[in-house]
Amino acid sequence: MPKLKTKRAAAKRFKATGTGKLKRSKAYKSHILTKKTTKRKRKLRKAAITDPTNVKNMKKVLPYL
Repeated sequence: MPKLKTKRAAAKRFKATGTGKLKRSKAYKSHILTKKTTKRKRKLRKAAITDPTNVKNMKKVLPYL
């Protein structure tokens, strides 16, 4: 069986935790920040765990993660 290629776009966006879960950064933090509250922007800083419904697909595009 041939080697599988990692989707580089996904590799840049997701990291694996020690327990094997996928960590991601949150969206809506790059521009148009003036209308967003300080509280909202602060909450967007923290990383989030990928939802279990998406993990199966993510493991497919990141075979060696």
